Amino acid sequence: MGILSKNTIDRWIIPHLTVGSRGFAPRVPIHEIIEAILYRLKTGCQWREIPTKQFFSDTILSWNTVFYHYNKWSKIGCWIKIWVNILKENSKYLDLSSVEFDGSGSPPGHTPAKNGGDAVGYQGRKACKTTNALFISDNQGVILAMSTPQEGRHHDLFEIQTLFNEICTILKEADINLDGVFLNADSGFDSSLFREACAKENIIPNVKPNPRNSVNKANELSSIGATIFDDLLYEDRTVIEHANAWIDSFKALLVRFEFSVRNWMALHFIAFSVIFLRKINKKQKV
Repeated sequence: MGILSKNTIDRWIIPHLTVGSRGFAPRVPIHEIIEAILYRLKTGCQWREIPTKQFFSDTILSWNTVFYHYNKWSKIGCWIKIWVNILKENSKYLDLSSVEFDGSGSPPGHTPAKNGGDAVGYQGRKACKTTNALFISDNQGVILAMSTPQEGRHHDLFEIQTLFNEICTILKEADINLDGVFLNADSGFDSSLFREACAKENIIPNVKPNPRNSVNKANELSSIGATIFDDLLYEDRTVIEHANAWIDSFKALLVRFEFSVRNWMALHFIAFSVIFLRKINKKQKV
């Protein structure tokens, strides 16, 4: 069995793929194309290195054709639609007792980008070109949404209000209500702009204080309704390590080779879908 079973692909993925409306229709069963895309995502191989013979039972497609379909579905937003639908129909499996907020990439953050591309910039801490996105997860470490990636030269608070709004928009499309939910974030997000973005959505930020910021912030915090930092609640943030580990298991996400932001984000939404669907299947079997 592959990363996802044929039944799971048929149930959750294929109904949201536009097939044959533009360009040429697939000459093979759609689930076989999906399995080839999942192989590339899981192993991190180059598109041209996908062992297509092992995925196609009749007509063997070239790697170019596999990428053609992936790119076509990416252009028309199919992958994010798939993810939003999975969230919407399976929200009962989420733990929204609190949510966790963080930047992309393994510590110290940011994802190396070897081929350059959109939203890629030199990041001195990693001494290479990187890209960075923001993620929000539930209290199990299931990632719920991501922001549009930014150049690695920017810190996590760059355009924070706009990017946080993007994340909240995805959650609203999936009918996920974070009204009154506590959100844990590290000291890199200790700023009035981030707290204001949370307040706009009626989310309660529990942000670890940044010692480099002004010691006396009482007036600023009270003006935006901020709460006192809760150490015990912040311990829940360890689940973000689970999220990072699950994401890192998809080798294509460890290093960015996709040139376009659109295709880079699409790979993430597919990974989110795989992680959550496998989690759901385990719970249904219990």
